[in-house]
Amino acid sequence: MTNSTIITDSCGFTFQRRQVQGGTKPLEHWGMDSEYGVLTDVLIGPMDHYSWQTGNAMSRRSIRLGRKFDFAIAKQQYQDMLDMYRTAGVKTHLLEADPHLPYQLYARDSSVMTPWGPVITQLYSPWRRGESKEVTSFYHRNNIPLYDVITAGSFEGGDFMVLEPGVILCGYTGERTSEAALNQMKGWVEAEGWEFKSYQFDPYFLHIDVKVAMLSDKLAAVCKEAVEDELLDWFKSKQIDVIDISYKSMLELGINVVALGKDRVLIPKQSTEIIEKSKAAGLEVFAPDMSMFTSGGGGVHCMCQPLRRLPANSNGIK
Repeated sequence: MTNSTIITDSCGFTFQRRQVQGGTKPLEHWGMDSEYGVLTDVLIGPMDHYSWQTGNAMSRRSIRLGRKFDFAIAKQQYQDMLDMYRTAGVKTHLLEADPHLPYQLYARDSSVMTPWGPVITQLYSPWRRGESKEVTSFYHRNNIPLYDVITAGSFEGGDFMVLEPGVILCGYTGERTSEAALNQMKGWVEAEGWEFKSYQFDPYFLHIDVKVAMLSDKLAAVCKEAVEDELLDWFKSKQIDVIDISYKSMLELGINVVALGKDRVLIPKQSTEIIEKSKAAGLEVFAPDMSMFTSGGGGVHCMCQPLRRLPANSNGIK
């Protein structure tokens, strides 16, 4: 079997640059080798047609408690978030809006970025599956070659973390991310010589980024009450310190945050517990008001897909 499997279209765009036997070269400009390297470019979903849906426990809880979605407030909060990214030196790239996709805002799920290029995923909910069209078109328009496309089952980006150089953490519930699709991704990653840690959890929590976030080098936020000792022991074996976040805060998406690099973190204003603990750990916090989105079941981590992070060992030097 040949190791050369690059697949391109008639215009020269690469839909699969993954080498079957491993050894795929990292992209020169795009890509990431950690969750905490300096973020320079990020992909954000559009909110043009966003509204609360009943596909997750958080939005159902908000509706049950009588909370109301206000599009005008949401639009201002969204703009404030974009402004904070730009203040932090991050270039924002926006997907083109499709009126049939109310949760297209959550760009985390429809693709994932790896050191070797983006992977187009397969969304679990039928009403979200159309999101793959625009995200694939985005990579095509910007000539960012794809590493590959998940075909074995459902796989969503909220379960996938390029935790640190050489290590992927991937959660799965059997729903949003299926075991078959997880194993497909695992085979690709392990062929590249990286460790792939699988972690199974209850479907109630949707994605692992509700429970776990890397804040900086060797520092993670985790809701210890919501994970098994096995995962905590694994973090310890990696010499990753854990800031414990309460179960109540986790349910309100208090762990759904974005590391910006250089000990800076984007955290929703409402997530007071993790803001206080991050500052106590010496981190700089950017805190936009995101209440219209967290009440609908998604936080700042859900809304973004990193396109480029500087290598974790570069200390932010380009």
